[in-house]
Amino acid sequence: MDTSSQVPPFEQIRPQLAALIRTGGLAEGERLPTVRELAADLDLAPGTVARAYRELEVVGLVCTRRGAGTRVAGLPSGPYAHDAQQLGTLARDVTSAARALGAGTEDILAAVRNALSSGPDTAPAAVDSGTMAPGPPRHR
Repeated sequence: MDTSSQVPPFEQIRPQLAALIRTGGLAEGERLPTVRELAADLDLAPGTVARAYRELEVVGLVCTRRGAGTRVAGLPSGPYAHDAQQLGTLARDVTSAARALGAGTEDILAAVRNALSSGPDTAPAAVDSGTMAPGPPRHR
């Protein structure tokens, strides 16, 4: 979680879990941590995690059943639509962070192009301590 971001925590959790599901990092049928477990792991209110789970359920990425928990749903075979507003917010966050590092427009564009051409399998594994790890949520 990036506590310095203007993006609310549930909007940080949701795309990270969605990306893990869409890229196969979380397999169909895999159980997510309970709302309370993930909230405790991320030091958030349970309602924040519950909202992220609800929004993932609305778009069909997870399903919640009483007694069975929240599990990864089967992905539709067709393409999915991205959230243009959320994408804009993420782009602004990345741009702001890069500018804070002293990067200019061309440096930022080059870094984005490099990240896009690298693909998800070659992304660096290092994670800033202020962000959520890029793996499946931890289970207790």
